[in-house]
Amino acid sequence: MSDITQQSAAPKPQIPGSQRDEASPRVSVVVVSYFTGGALDRCLASLLAQDVMLELIIVDNGNPPDVTAGLMKMAQANLDIQVLSGHGNIGFAKGCNKGARLARSGILLFLNPDCEAPPGALRQLIDEGRRHKTSWMVGPRLVNEDGGEQRGARRQLLTPWSALAEGLKLYRLAPNHPSMARVNQHQEELPTEAAPVPMISGACMMLPAATYWALGGMDEKYFLHVEDVDFCFRFHKTGGVAYFVPHVAIQHHQGSSAVSSLFVEWHKAKGFWRYFWKNFRADASPLLLIAVSGAVLAQLIGRMLAAPFRN
Repeated sequence: MSDITQQSAAPKPQIPGSQRDEASPRVSVVVVSYFTGGALDRCLASLLAQDVMLELIIVDNGNPPDVTAGLMKMAQANLDIQVLSGHGNIGFAKGCNKGARLARSGILLFLNPDCEAPPGALRQLIDEGRRHKTSWMVGPRLVNEDGGEQRGARRQLLTPWSALAEGLKLYRLAPNHPSMARVNQHQEELPTEAAPVPMISGACMMLPAATYWALGGMDEKYFLHVEDVDFCFRFHKTGGVAYFVPHVAIQHHQGSSAVSSLFVEWHKAKGFWRYFWKNFRADASPLLLIAVSGAVLAQLIGRMLAAPFRN
């Protein structure tokens, strides 16, 4: 099937985000959807209720025909909504890049289709990002339906050693030692204001379009999972600063896509293997890389064996 695109009538700049005028949206929101179900409707409704001018770019990696038809109808009624469909499931990283290439704003927001943004959330994130003169990226607090903080929104730098220490629970031996620090920080005290962190979550990630493309966008060799970790790592290496914004809470309904858990676990494992060997081959001990690769494999096998017993 050919790639069907519903675009706004406004011309697109040759370099994404490089040209803006008074009629341009303040933020371009890219939502990549794959059989997301009712969560997608709630996500889009929350975006359209925001109090900032935005353009919404929906990358339809796969949805039921009636859902795709509804998205197309929505785009036809609103020139600030674009739908990309017909290309099949190209993965999350490629989907993000595909959508971001059409963005007219100088600011990009990547939002998972199972996220709901409360009123005023996008304005707060934009204002927080623009406070910083250096290369910036911001992410909110991700919460469950009960308001509890999810892991992943504020993280330490993921290295082969920190991954191994986390997987083997070595932090229990010396909980206060820096080398044993937990990767995910969601159980730590919530900061009172935006705080710099090495890594945020790709479930809700905002940054200047120029910064995104200076890094080449997402690495498209990741299909599902870990692409955001890789992007944050590359961003961090260039001197960029990511900020965790605790006063903006985005509800994240995890696992809404209609896809098998084994499919997800396989691509997650492949993502971790790529991440470690791509980014640490030159610096880390080969034995450490082999050890962490083996730990990823063991975890994958364990989850595959447990899958038939899950409800």
